[in-house]
Amino acid sequence: MSQTVDRALSILPLLAEGPADLGKVADRLGVHKSTALRLLRTLHEHGLVYRQSDQRYRLGARLFALAQEAVENLDIREIAHPHLVRVNEHCGHTVHLAVHEENEVLYIDKVESRYPVRMYSRIGKPVAITVAAVAKLLLADLPEAERRALAEKLDYPLYTPHSTPNASAFLKELARVREQGWATDLGGHEESINCVAAPIRGTDGRVVAAMSVSAPNVVVTADELLTLLPLIRRAADAISGEYSGRTVPTD
Repeated sequence: MSQTVDRALSILPLLAEGPADLGKVADRLGVHKSTALRLLRTLHEHGLVYRQSDQRYRLGARLFALAQEAVENLDIREIAHPHLVRVNEHCGHTVHLAVHEENEVLYIDKVESRYPVRMYSRIGKPVAITVAAVAKLLLADLPEAERRALAEKLDYPLYTPHSTPNASAFLKELARVREQGWATDLGGHEESINCVAAPIRGTDGRVVAAMSVSAPNVVVTADELLTLLPLIRRAADAISGEYSGRTVPTD
């Protein structure tokens, strides 16, 4: 039975390369055509493959529907939380998880700092979108036309002398973040708070969430916080792998 299942599943990546006839499927599996036909018929009955009018087989619509349903039912917060906790245990600083929803970037998880000085951020609260490191990562991943349209609509409050002053500066920052693959907020929202963030990507490579580590200057300097970037990126990559169903090596 396990060999039959293995053979049947081996047909799917073959058909992902493009439609194939019975002979090609049999040759790839190393089985007789009658065996390949039996497997294809079973997959066809479940909607996982489809027989075209030219007698070749391709992936079925049911397979794509199942994949989409699986993605929609994934809970990024549930997947990410253990990783956020481990980062917090390693460095002791506040760790956030954020997503982009309906023109806002929202914190959806937080692990508190173990130090006495703590941040006032709350789960469910929108971030300061023009300065927050997590927002920069999420917005930098948007198509260029969407980035420009959004940048022109935003207000640019000057929270501190380090805040993003206008749309032009914001677009330049997003372009830099998009290229380097990580982001910072070095006193842009609160002059005494610094933040470093990394992206979490889905199966298609798009950024679905962002995680960050934040700390006040009285606990750690900006330069010291930046030394945690490899740790943060490894954690974000691990979350991305688990969310996408890939295995990512961890140290």
